[in-house]
Amino acid sequence: MKTDDLRQKFMRKGLSHDELNDEPVRQFESWYATTNDSDMHEPSAMSLATVDKDGQPWQRFVLLKMFDEDGFVFFTNYESRKAQHIADNSKVSLLFPWHVLGRQVKITGTAEKIPTAESLKYFATRNRGSQLGAWASQQSQMINSRSILETMVDSMKRKYADKEVPLPPFWGGYRIRPSTYEFWQARESRLHDCFIYRRSEEGDGWYSERLAP
Repeated sequence: MKTDDLRQKFMRKGLSHDELNDEPVRQFESWYATTNDSDMHEPSAMSLATVDKDGQPWQRFVLLKMFDEDGFVFFTNYESRKAQHIADNSKVSLLFPWHVLGRQVKITGTAEKIPTAESLKYFATRNRGSQLGAWASQQSQMINSRSILETMVDSMKRKYADKEVPLPPFWGGYRIRPSTYEFWQARESRLHDCFIYRRSEEGDGWYSERLAP
């Protein structure tokens, strides 16, 4: 179904507390599947917000590569600006801006590096150009021109011309372990439906509440 048709369908139907899954990751899974079935571009794109040591928030889009009950995983250079922020303050937030469907999902939580074996497993699935690019780019560092980056890529191509590209020691994944989930459904007259999941005080489950739009 086209995104415009889906948006109108979801806005008319709305979102009620009764239809929410008790497990927020299952609710996310349902919405994510719907988004993937639409013609929306890059449904896995999520805005990652971090805070630097001076308290300045930063945002950028990264791609969700996997998720389960333990959290949401993306990959990056461990020497990048975002990685430094996470090292200083592991509290982060994610936003899935599925606005063309009239939906958003916001997640807060803490970020941690995943095991090297998991990063290696994913790295092996990347196309060769992306593998070489991971070695060539000193992410977030100042460079004088694009030609420097292209020269580095050419150098990596020669270095690994007849062999597999290994996992860079400075590259890998982060898992965001959620502390809250917020599901937002657009409605007419800006009277949107919004529900937030928080962990129970016992820490063994989740409860959800409606928020005013």
